[in-house]
Amino acid sequence: MPELTLYEALAGLFTSAFVSATLFPGASEAVLLALVHAWPDEITVAVAVATIGNTLGSMTSYIIGRLFPRKVSGKAIDWLTRWGVWALLFAWLPLVGDALPLAAGWLRISWLKSLLFIFIGKASRYAALAFGFAQLF
Repeated sequence: MPELTLYEALAGLFTSAFVSATLFPGASEAVLLALVHAWPDEITVAVAVATIGNTLGSMTSYIIGRLFPRKVSGKAIDWLTRWGVWALLFAWLPLVGDALPLAAGWLRISWLKSLLFIFIGKASRYAALAFGFAQLF
């Protein structure tokens, strides 16, 4: 079986990160670490690709949230009602994190603010994971 090229691996990382940000399960962290292990000199590119894919996946959830009727409730709605756009820094968290962008869309939080806070949270998580892994291995 032929080995992947860097571009194929980055495309796989983008896809995994995008899907992982939706309500579907994914393993973007494992894909990121495998890529960093195989191409340690491309760590910054890998973090950027994972962040962009994951952020776009969350923004897809945000758009879907805007389509929901106003009868939705749940923990994510409670967080956003209490903390506002700042709660989106935690959109990377397992379980509740996937619902935060959906709730932000439903609450009609500014898409630009949502994008910014989701991006910052996800970039921080991927950078800490990748650069921490690189230091250990």
